[in-house]
Amino acid sequence: MSLEADLRARAEDKCELCGATDALRVVPVGPDADDTPARALLACQTCEDQMSGNAALDETHWQCLNESAWNQEPAVQVAAWRMASRLSSHTWAQDLLDMLYLDEDTLAWAQAGLSTSEGEDDDAIVHKDTHGTVLSPGDTVILIKDLKVKGAGFTAKRGTAVRNISLVPDNPAQLEGRVNNQLLVLLTEFVKKA
Repeated sequence: MSLEADLRARAEDKCELCGATDALRVVPVGPDADDTPARALLACQTCEDQMSGNAALDETHWQCLNESAWNQEPAVQVAAWRMASRLSSHTWAQDLLDMLYLDEDTLAWAQAGLSTSEGEDDDAIVHKDTHGTVLSPGDTVILIKDLKVKGAGFTAKRGTAVRNISLVPDNPAQLEGRVNNQLLVLLTEFVKKA
């Protein structure tokens, strides 16, 4: 059987991300994509165009990730995690990232592809922790000092792990993460990468 036939059988002739049945195509999931079903997925043209940057992101369309992110296929999990990371400024996408668990190898694959696709712009904003380590969406950071949280009535304690961070796109000194179920904007100078 061909790669497309294998993927169509696995996906039951539906986009593995949104469930559409029209204009389906094989989409390699890089980096290191090969010609096997393990490193590819079946996607509709809408999903493929938005994933590749050939069309603007439609946040409403990607709410389908709330279902497809739980797919058992690692290639689908990786694509869903990357898209949720790109949309992490939206509460639903950040909530999904907070709940989603990927094993170490799958998470490394997802992060590698996200950094290479976003790292092509030489003028891109780079977020670094207090030690100068580059931060990526989905990383876990640790607070290096106690931080009073204004308006929330608690102090985020030194040593607290903040998982699945998102980066503020236009400010290299800020990131977002959840502490005590509160979405906070944190300064990169007060965190270190875990």
